[in-house]
Amino acid sequence: MNRMVDRFLRTRVKPVRLGFLGIGWIGRNRMEAILRTRMAEAVAIADPCEEMITEALRLAPDAEIVGGLDALLSLDLDGVVIATPSALHAEQSIRALQAGVAVFCQKPLGRSAAEAEAVVAAARLADRLLSVDLSYRYTQGMQRIRDLIRNGELGTVFAADLVFHNAFGPDKSWFYDKSLSGGGCVIDLGVHLIDMALWCLDFPQVTDVTSTLMKGGEPISAAGDVEDFAIATLTLANGAVIRLACSWRLQAGCDAVIGADFFGTSGGASFRNVGGSFYDFAACRFRGTSTEELVRPPDDWGGRAAADWAARLASGQAYDPSCERLVEVAAIIDDIYRHA
Repeated sequence: MNRMVDRFLRTRVKPVRLGFLGIGWIGRNRMEAILRTRMAEAVAIADPCEEMITEALRLAPDAEIVGGLDALLSLDLDGVVIATPSALHAEQSIRALQAGVAVFCQKPLGRSAAEAEAVVAAARLADRLLSVDLSYRYTQGMQRIRDLIRNGELGTVFAADLVFHNAFGPDKSWFYDKSLSGGGCVIDLGVHLIDMALWCLDFPQVTDVTSTLMKGGEPISAAGDVEDFAIATLTLANGAVIRLACSWRLQAGCDAVIGADFFGTSGGASFRNVGGSFYDFAACRFRGTSTEELVRPPDDWGGRAAADWAARLASGQAYDPSCERLVEVAAIIDDIYRHA
């Protein structure tokens, strides 16, 4: 991405015009990351909370304050950054794409594979760049591990274990309404685990999914309940197995347990958060009983997905077929819920 920024600055192309829909903490963080590239300008912002608007104007003092998506789309934008509640993601993304505006959306893109597929179809038809904030792909640790796997340095990867346990639960009530959120910790946290595993392994075919979902320490009993603990196993066409576990409010002795371990016939690799942190990660490579450190903190990775989207948009990139992988991830989430 840095090479793209350098090329952009040398050619002095006019920055792309962006609107920001939803500017809570994560929306502002992504705005800051995008503006740091100097490849985009914040033309307008929309959020129902005056406090959030005040904070966003510290980053983009010249941005126009507007009432919502319709007002944003009237401003001749190149792209829109969406950080609203999950129930709105698909509909808002489709409306923006149909208006000829590129989209960077928070995860999940939709509450189901059908919603995600509809958004991707809209991007394809409009020939506009669509990306979702699957931010862990952009950590140095995951990129190093992916390179090891793709280069065959771990041999044939036959197993992977991924976890995301959060000592805290979401603080917005809509997360606990399945009609609005699409589900609980699986669609909130597990989406990252599924994406990390499939992305590293070059999106292999998943042939079987089994899962167990729990709420308050008991198996899910009501159709409308959202899970706060989940375990799932994905079996791949080549017989390899991916195991996932995620949770909200798990009593694990720290703020978070986040990790991805890959085991191959010639070695292994591990990506782990450090000291219970949500932000600091280390990565290691295993050879038998020996460990080689690949990456250690610090690594300012949080906004890289947004910055990469803005850089690609500024370079003139239109529809990117890789966004079709988002539907595959959403379909696996559907299967996890279906087979619980």
